[in-house]
Amino acid sequence: MRKALLFLSIALAVGGGASAAEPDTRAELEALRAQLAALQAKVDALEQHAGVAGPATAADAAVAATPSAPAAPRVETQGGLRVQAPDRGFEMSVGGRIHFDAYAFDRDTAPATGTTEFRRARLSLAGKAYGWEYKLEQDFAAGSNLEGLRDAYVATGLWGGRVTIGHFKPYRSMDELTSSNDILMMERPFASAAGLFAGRQFQQGVGYLRAGERHTAGFTVFNLRGAQGPRNEGVGASGRVTWTPIADEARTVHLGAWASTENANQGSADIAASAAYAGRRGPTLAVAGTPGASGGSVDARGLEAAGAFGPVFVQGEYVRAAFEQPAGGDEDVLAWYLQGSWLLNGGHRPYKTGTGVFGAPRASDRGLWELSARYDVIENRDLADRGARSVIVGLNYYLNPSVRFMFNRIWGDNRLDGDGTGQYALRTQVNW
Repeated sequence: MRKALLFLSIALAVGGGASAAEPDTRAELEALRAQLAALQAKVDALEQHAGVAGPATAADAAVAATPSAPAAPRVETQGGLRVQAPDRGFEMSVGGRIHFDAYAFDRDTAPATGTTEFRRARLSLAGKAYGWEYKLEQDFAAGSNLEGLRDAYVATGLWGGRVTIGHFKPYRSMDELTSSNDILMMERPFASAAGLFAGRQFQQGVGYLRAGERHTAGFTVFNLRGAQGPRNEGVGASGRVTWTPIADEARTVHLGAWASTENANQGSADIAASAAYAGRRGPTLAVAGTPGASGGSVDARGLEAAGAFGPVFVQGEYVRAAFEQPAGGDEDVLAWYLQGSWLLNGGHRPYKTGTGVFGAPRASDRGLWELSARYDVIENRDLADRGARSVIVGLNYYLNPSVRFMFNRIWGDNRLDGDGTGQYALRTQVNW
């Protein structure tokens, strides 16, 4: 319509110029121009009423008529799988780990069988829902259903910290709280669930953890029932504080202290400390115990110190525990270890300020080699020779951030019967 009117206007203008000397013709042209102006005003009014700002094509009309597509969820695959809703109200990530071990024993007096096994085969689902975090982790290497349940909790921010409700590790023992993907040796020391807290690694309860740039403080209240354990009325509590007086890119110094109490009650299982002094699946020494039926308690106190200085890393803990006895009195148990490592071709063990533990070094394209060693002791101070020691040397190779190979050579020492069984162990580890 606009093009037709423009054409007519030009034609009239040309015609008007050619007949300027004829009065009658000029009057007719002026009347036609007035009619065209009125028609143009009507067209402009109709376009404004229809909401058209300018000339429109068929393609413009089709685009305008097409409804906008809904926002797509955000999907990330770097280092794992993570899906986030467009409004960020929901978030989900899938992770897992496979630790496949092979080991052989240098036998002495105790029987032991070397073989291969899946030390861990876990899948985990974690994320957020309306501001609440959740995690559900199953270890298929530990059994089906509740036998293999590990972390199973919900958590949320509270008073500047984080409250966790469900099934998780109580806040005690530095190496116990370190992820199995990051631990220095293939197995944890005796001052953890590998000895002092045997069979009590995960508990059901409520925890609160608050962390700053140089400190953490956590407290847990729990019952004495793991996911696969029987119903009982035993209760416990633990607390841990840490401080990092030095923390920069090249150096980290960690100091910490923790305490734990476990009080058996109706239906409680026995509370025991034991030591597999020649490595996993090797011979085990029962160090101390409190019968669950006695209603006794186990109290433990621990000190921590660790540091990373460039490629060098050191860590140690000293723990005293009292196992109450039915006849009265306590059995005093001492556990301590010292371990360290050296990254042979550079690198550095990072510090996790949110949990107060050290992580594994990040491998580059050339990989990282790490030489490690540990001296580990546990003993019952009230029973003669009821103790064990182990010396471990190891070599770790970090191929990339997800793949690690580990070798451990263990020399065990059972002070009760003099057994000196040792172990050679190799692990292939993948985590994502």
